[in-house]
Amino acid sequence: MATDTMQSDLDLIALPIESEISDRPAWGAVLSMSLGVFALVTAEFLPASLLTPLAAGLQISKGAAGQAVTATALVGLITSLLISLIIRDINRRWVLIGLSVLLILSNLVVATAPGLGMLLLGRILMGIALGGFWSLSVGVVMRLVPEAAIPRALAIMFMGVSAATVFAVPVGSYLGGMIGWRGVFFAATGLAALSLLVQTLTLPSLPVQSAARTASLLDVLRRPGIAIGMFSVLLVFGGHFTFFTYLRPFLESITGLGVDGVTAVLFGFGLANFAGTYLVAYLIERSLRLTMIVLPLSMAILALILTSFGGLASFDAVLVAIWGLLFAGVPVASSTWITRSLPDDAEAGGSLIVAAINFAIATGAGLGGALLEATGPRSVFLASGIILAVAASVIARRVREVRA
Repeated sequence: MATDTMQSDLDLIALPIESEISDRPAWGAVLSMSLGVFALVTAEFLPASLLTPLAAGLQISKGAAGQAVTATALVGLITSLLISLIIRDINRRWVLIGLSVLLILSNLVVATAPGLGMLLLGRILMGIALGGFWSLSVGVVMRLVPEAAIPRALAIMFMGVSAATVFAVPVGSYLGGMIGWRGVFFAATGLAALSLLVQTLTLPSLPVQSAARTASLLDVLRRPGIAIGMFSVLLVFGGHFTFFTYLRPFLESITGLGVDGVTAVLFGFGLANFAGTYLVAYLIERSLRLTMIVLPLSMAILALILTSFGGLASFDAVLVAIWGLLFAGVPVASSTWITRSLPDDAEAGGSLIVAAINFAIATGAGLGGALLEATGPRSVFLASGIILAVAASVIARRVREVRA
């Protein structure tokens, strides 16, 4: 039953792009993509779990350290929009290998950074690797196996995301207390190097199939309902990352938790997030539009409750876990909406989703950092709740469910 549910979820979010179908599945290459996802998402999440020691080690404020997330997201946004044009004639095998090399360099630069400048440089490299990889990943996996095996191949790749969601943040926080934040980034470098090795050994040649269409993204945005839908996606992810980037400072200064307590709360968030990825399918089957409204509205309520009443460890831990459960459904619901709204050009829609998410991460982390510096963590959560409430209102009033 769990396998059927996983396949149902992946059928909803798989993008129907043109692909060259292999006669013999390259499962080793698919596993290398899963490992690549795990290494990328782990590195992406580390600043959130190491924000306090990272800021102390570089002698900068927590708000300034949070801009490492902003830098990654902004560059990921630009990369996701331009990657197909920049690499149009390059074999995708070499592009993926190059992106893995960038991930290694990013982690090394951050691990050895003497100050804010080098930290931001490392995270800029991370943004290029992240935006490029996510723009190519689904299309590449669909070329590695026969059509009938695509859902299973995507399941394997997305296992990397789930594993990173469960383990990256809490384990990063725990290891940071043992070996220091620099040691954690050196460990992430080793993980990225392993990913590069496996990709080099397993990825087949992936020549270019078709030239990118420069007008495609603009054409898609001009379609009725698409621009407002993308705006709602931006608001939901912006509200989440305003909250999540500065969760550790809230847990430390308001809830009064130490490293072990923060790690436990983040681990609960990850486990709940893992479960939510599969549970959301039942909601989507009943009503995609209702799901898209209920998720951000419920998250807004949680943020406002934490703003007003947060401070008790067990209470805060439960609310953060519920947040993880709810947020897990947001990417699935957003991807399902885009595949139903753009059945003839879902690849372009997927690129816009990636761009909107990265812009939301950048603005959410930037806004949260400014508020944290000015008025403290409660105001960060208040802003998150307001953004998410606006998102739910926009979806309820302007976004319509479209069935292919």
